[in-house]
Amino acid sequence: MEHGIVLKPEVLGYFKNLPITNTLLVSWVAMIILTITSILATLKLKAVPSKLQNFWEMIIEFAYQTVEDLAGSKRAKVFFPIVMTFFLFIITANWMGLLPGFGTITFNHKPLLRSINSDLNMTLSLALISATLTHIFAIKYLGFANYLKRWFSLTLFPVFIFVGFLEIISEITKIVSLSFRLFGNIFAGEVVLSTVSSIFAFVIPLPFYFLEIIVGFVQAAVFMMLTLVFMVILSEKHSSEH
Repeated sequence: MEHGIVLKPEVLGYFKNLPITNTLLVSWVAMIILTITSILATLKLKAVPSKLQNFWEMIIEFAYQTVEDLAGSKRAKVFFPIVMTFFLFIITANWMGLLPGFGTITFNHKPLLRSINSDLNMTLSLALISATLTHIFAIKYLGFANYLKRWFSLTLFPVFIFVGFLEIISEITKIVSLSFRLFGNIFAGEVVLSTVSSIFAFVIPLPFYFLEIIVGFVQAAVFMMLTLVFMVILSEKHSSEH
């Protein structure tokens, strides 16, 4: 990575008025990779699974069991596809950013490829999608009236107006936390790798790459689990609502 690391993703060109950044380009590549992999893994399902099928089945079974333990069997069927998609997309994006060529291949004197989650626009978008789906599921499982009662209540009106205001602040904080945690860790890793690689060409950068592989996995898992926990908590009925 020979270019200077900057916060703002580099714009490679425009499609009409839409700027095409290097992080947006890589996000499309990540989606294509996941789509092709999922098609290949499920194209010919066998009773005696192939190595690729067996690999994916182990991952899916473990992840689904984790979701089911937290959310219960009924909600797990709804939550699992969402949180697993977050995990697979984020970990694919994080690990792609460690491949040779990221930051070194240029287009019009700008880096052609850049790690997706080093772009705050991407991580904020993921956090907003997570928060929006969480509230949609809360309304689905609680009903609109009970959903509103979580925020405001006519009982002890002044107190619950204040509590409701704090809850809204808490929801905003969740979005900030989800987006900046992922962005901060991946961007910091990009800076570290760029700095170390510019000083040492061989061997010494390898431990840092290994560390970033672990960080990439952990950050994907953390985003997935936090989203799941938020969904479970907000869609959980209190005893008075049964």
